[in-house]
Amino acid sequence: MWKFIRLSVLVTALVVVAGAAWLDRVRTTEWKKPLRVGIFPMNADGSDAAARYISGLSAQTFADVEAFFRTEAQRYALEVPRGPVSIELFPEQTTLPPVLEAGSGPLATAWWSLRMRWYANAASDVPGRAEPQIRLFVLYHDPALNARVPHSLGLQKGLFGVVHAFADPSMRGQNNIVVAHELLHTLGATDKYDLATGAPIFPHGYAEPDLDPRVPQRATEIMAGRRPVSETAHEMPEDLRSVVVGSKTAAEIGWARQ
Repeated sequence: MWKFIRLSVLVTALVVVAGAAWLDRVRTTEWKKPLRVGIFPMNADGSDAAARYISGLSAQTFADVEAFFRTEAQRYALEVPRGPVSIELFPEQTTLPPVLEAGSGPLATAWWSLRMRWYANAASDVPGRAEPQIRLFVLYHDPALNARVPHSLGLQKGLFGVVHAFADPSMRGQNNIVVAHELLHTLGATDKYDLATGAPIFPHGYAEPDLDPRVPQRATEIMAGRRPVSETAHEMPEDLRSVVVGSKTAAEIGWARQ
């Protein structure tokens, strides 16, 4: 009996969430005014290095992300006053977001999604601050303790993302690539790389699919994340200056026709 009641409550909540997700999709892809994006930093490993890095963050840290969206939107003849996105830095969060365990089934994933929504809504409730439309929780790791970080994610249903980044000034450019990538996920963009190998998928994972010869590519497609340098090798760019929004990605987020 109680199991049936819990399942009914969950199903009802998911129906409500689905309706809200549809409204979110419409509102965030109209591109009539800048989307308000909130960055919520947090210390992922409790390290002094991450604490120092977070204390030095400012809006300028993410200026390249705003510039990237502005430049790429102009390539698609999209003119939004002050640019497509406006990034605002919010206070550091002390409670880490819920974790989706590897191998979770559909029910566990749905429950995690609801918990993540509640978490995101609570974090956005900052006195004196307007609630952002998109919430990105950036978890900073000390690279001396973590050579690799967990996989980042961005969800359109809920308009939030969890970004894992390195607490190292020299990694700011690549951190911002991940921020832009996950932000685009919240807007409906899909990955353009092979999940097993990380290799960009032709043609949509190539910045210039018509280039002859095809490789090396001169730029990186943002949702591919890496630039093909040969038929078998690919590399991550240093910063957003050599990254572009491909035509397929532009169509997915409402910048161009399918």
